[in-house]
Amino acid sequence: MTSSFTPRRREFLAATSALGVSGLGLPGTAQAQAAYPNKPIRLIIPFAPGGVTDTSGRLVADYMSRKLGQQVVPDNRPGASGNIGSQAVSTAEPDGYTLLLVLDGTFVINPHVYEKVPFSPVRDFAPVGKIGDSTVILVAHPSVKAKTLAEVIALSKTQPGGLSYGTSGTGSIAHIAGELLKQRSGANLTHVPYKGGGPAVADVLGGHIPLAFASAASIQAHLKSGKLNAIAVPSGKRSRQYPELATFAENGVANFDINSWVGIVAPARTPKPILDRLNAELNAALNDTEVRDKLATSGINATPGTAASFGDVIRNELALYGPVVKAAGIKPD
Repeated sequence: MTSSFTPRRREFLAATSALGVSGLGLPGTAQAQAAYPNKPIRLIIPFAPGGVTDTSGRLVADYMSRKLGQQVVPDNRPGASGNIGSQAVSTAEPDGYTLLLVLDGTFVINPHVYEKVPFSPVRDFAPVGKIGDSTVILVAHPSVKAKTLAEVIALSKTQPGGLSYGTSGTGSIAHIAGELLKQRSGANLTHVPYKGGGPAVADVLGGHIPLAFASAASIQAHLKSGKLNAIAVPSGKRSRQYPELATFAENGVANFDINSWVGIVAPARTPKPILDRLNAELNAALNDTEVRDKLATSGINATPGTAASFGDVIRNELALYGPVVKAAGIKPD
């Protein structure tokens, strides 16, 4: 009896000991996750300081710092159209302490424009959430006789060299908008890339080129003064800032929905409880009246939402822009 009982007793003690360790381990894991964050968080901004993207990231980081109880520290890592900073985050520890401020151009256009991009937007990152959309508007110098998109398309077809349009650079969302317009409507347009949206708008103001795709924030004063004419917005619905402007679809160019956006992602394999916490605090920032107003002043419409919906945006636009880039033969400067 004793000899047969001893092994069973040992098995029982071993099993209960294992259960005890496991049982203690689960609360420990939960406590570790609940303690997040317990040190500062770096928000890598893969662009130079001072632009609209940088400003939006710093604004959200400041609000999230107060809610998280730890500083979210902006860290500018410019270079290669955002690729350098993005690569740094793609290989960072997936612990929630290194995040990336991401722009549409970096995530859904660069992978098609550059022959080799040192990261995969889908495989190497986990979405946290989208901060907001920046409305893009097709504008014209007042001397251009065309006042609607349909008239611009018709006018371009009568010009031997077509109509030139300026953008913030090769492979920008503005460039994609112009090329997609050409492919969908047969418009005769010639792309003129600039090193930023400001110089492109300046050349339209000076009458050196007739058209430009520009962010709403950069042209607001010029539209009010009459120095520029707004033609249409290349999105699926009318702009909140300029509800009087017709969309491309309303001008006969269907299935045209392009917006510039900015958001936050983390390295892949970041634990879901951490991603959920970050998404909740980001949405709290975007629902704050002061934050929303400041973003709107910069031309960004706040878009609180789920991490999953932001992931869908990334995947859908990657699929949409690939054929556009290929058909247009877009290559980096």
